[in-house]
Amino acid sequence: MSALQTDTSQYAAGLREPRGMSWDFLTRLRTDRALLRRVLMIGGVALVIVVSLAVWLTGGRYVGTDDSYVHAAQLNVSTDVSGLVKDVDVHEGQTVRKGDVLFRIDPLQFQIALANAKANLVQQKLTLIAMKDDYQRMLRDAAGQQAQVSLDQVTFGRYEALLKVNSIAKAQYDTAKFTLATAQNTLSSLQDQAEVQLAKLGGNLNTPVEQMPAYLAALSQVNEQQRQLDHTIVRAPFDGIVTEVDSLQPGTLVISALSSFSTTSAVGLVSTKNVWVEANMKETDVTNVRLGDPVEVTVDTYPGRTWHGRVDSVSPATGSDFSVLPSENASGNWVKVTQRLTVRIKLDVKPGDPLLRAGMSTDVSIDTGHRRWWRMLFGN
Repeated sequence: MSALQTDTSQYAAGLREPRGMSWDFLTRLRTDRALLRRVLMIGGVALVIVVSLAVWLTGGRYVGTDDSYVHAAQLNVSTDVSGLVKDVDVHEGQTVRKGDVLFRIDPLQFQIALANAKANLVQQKLTLIAMKDDYQRMLRDAAGQQAQVSLDQVTFGRYEALLKVNSIAKAQYDTAKFTLATAQNTLSSLQDQAEVQLAKLGGNLNTPVEQMPAYLAALSQVNEQQRQLDHTIVRAPFDGIVTEVDSLQPGTLVISALSSFSTTSAVGLVSTKNVWVEANMKETDVTNVRLGDPVEVTVDTYPGRTWHGRVDSVSPATGSDFSVLPSENASGNWVKVTQRLTVRIKLDVKPGDPLLRAGMSTDVSIDTGHRRWWRMLFGN
């Protein structure tokens, strides 16, 4: 029993001894400022290294930039016909739907042209019907001439036999001969005229008039004039907000050839649905960016709100490569500058979200799914 007590007391003393050493060390730190400084210096550096290493190993997953802006489909809506503006049906900043009328061109000249084309179509149809009838007449004329040729052929044969027995004069024989030749030539001419007429009818008399080339050509003119008349009413090609309306007023002459180069011949339209974000990322940040990576977007105009989207595309070239005057890196004073690549982000816009307008500043954060510690351990 005494031996057991001796062992227990020795074990307890062994447990108390390390605690006493720790307290002695702490006591020394309180009294020895030089030792305290050394410990803090070494411990602080070690702590910074450990924290930095941990942040680096767990970082690299998210990349982002604030050099990003909202973009939307924009179009100067005009028409391909020329004329005077009759009415402007919208005002500045008005929201329109696809198919809504924006403005109208005076349709009078196009209505006249359409009526003329329709009249020409009817006239062409009557002409083709008359040509069919004329072809039938030519066939009858050729058949009648064929009978005349047969008669002249019989007469010439008789005169030829009588001439051999000197029963008629040579002049009568010559007259019959030339009369037969004339009739044959007339028959050949009538047959050629009938063939030409049939060719004008498309080579087949049974072809309906509505399928003949001349009728189809006239019909195409009607369709073209109808198209131009329809285009005097200019409609919105997609949902959006109209702008630059004040530059287009009733009485303005719209010239179709210049509509692409002048705002006085068109109404601006900015889409409210086809909206995306373009982020100008540093080339060192797109290493692990892939199509379809999830993205969070915040807009400066709407603090506290977040839009979600996905990477839709990455530009095949940097912004400087598309510039009008690209940098000449072969020069002796070249300075390397980090280039930027445009990343297009498709937004998931939900009903009730605030309206995003083209040009708004945004901040984007792309989740690449990349982890440095995973790559170090598994190589991918």
